Parts: sequence; C-alpha cells; structure tokens
Amino acid sequence: MDDHPVVRDGLKNLIEQEEDLMVCGEAADAATALKTIPQTSPDVALVDLSLEHSSGLELVKDIRNQYPELPVIVLSMHDELVYGERAVRSGARGYLMKGESSQRVVSAIRSVLQGEVFLSERLIAQIASRLSHAKTTRPPIERLSDRELEVFQMLGQGTSTTAIAGKLNLSIKTVQMYVARAKEKFGVTSARELMREAVRWDEAQVR
Repeated sequence: MDDHPVVRDGLKNLIEQEEDLMVCGEAADAATALKTIPQTSPDVALVDLSLEHSSGLELVKDIRNQYPELPVIVLSMHDELVYGERAVRSGARGYLMKGESSQRVVSAIRSVLQGEVFLSERLIAQIASRLSHAKTTRPPIERLSDRELEVFQMLGQGTSTTAIAGKLNLSIKTVQMYVARAKEKFGVTSARELMREAVRWDEAQVR
C-alpha cells in the first residue's frame, strides 16, 4: 500500500521478476487497502507509512486487528531508528528503508513468509537497548505516541494545526490535545517553543 503510483509500479515489477512471488493487489490509501485484503487474500502486505489522508502506522494496527494472520512489512522513507520500533509495536513483522537494495526487499518478503521477523541489526540493537532502560530516561521524541509524533513532524514541516486536522481526519481539538501532550513531554510551555523543537528535529532528519 503506497500513495505513489510510480513507487507501487516499481515494487510490482521487482516482485514479479521472482518466479515464486506475485502481486495480487495494490492500494493508494488505508480504506482501499482494508477492502482489498479480503478480496485478494495476500500472504503478506507491504505498507508505506506515508499515506494520503491516513497513517501507515494506524493501517498496520488495523491489519493486525482485522487480519491477525496476515504479516506486514513496512517499507518507508522514514528512518528506522525513529519509526521502526513503532512499526513493530503496531504489528509489523519487518521494516525496510526505501533505499534498500531490491534483493534485500525480496529477502524480507521471503523471510516474513517463512514466519520470521526481518529487521536490521541496528534496529534490533535499539530495541534491545530500549528494554534495558526505564521509560523516563528516554528522550522526548521517543516518548511521543505515534499520533503525537505525526503531529510533531507536521509542525516541523510548517503545517498549521488546522491543516494537520484535515490531513489526519481529526478534529482541531484533538490535534491541540496532541500538541499539549508533546509540549509536556518536551518540557516546553508554548506552541512556539514546541515548533522550534519540531523544526530542529525535522531538519535533522533530512541531513
């Protein structure tokens, strides 16, 4: 599931070059994906975290709840050290960056089809390290919930709370609640201070 046709076409061509693999369906958004799954009965689902009008993490959770036997691999442009653990907690069985080689994508699909979990060594190390530290010692960005992180990221990209509400199909009051929680976790008291933190973090992600 990816909202960019070019990306979906590329993945489809890559997968169908393998004699033992085929693409049985595709979707540009979460709602279509959830409708397509029972129609096509896939053995594994590839999900992008960046979807139009929806959250990839929420889609992973929905698939886990509605189709618990269907394994999910997240293939995303987002840094695995920021989103990988969240994806795993949401129910994903694998996480890959979009810059990975085609062979690694195929290997991930085959591994997950065999019942294995496919994660990079550095992501496994991060998860192991996290288990050995108390929650209060974690940096603010890691204490944000999935939705709070989405809102925080959009703030860093200059998106207003009204626009965020529209993109995530949330009420403005709900977005404001997420902003308030993020301020508390970052130890700031104003929206301007949180915005500075968000911009600083967003800029660091693209370096």
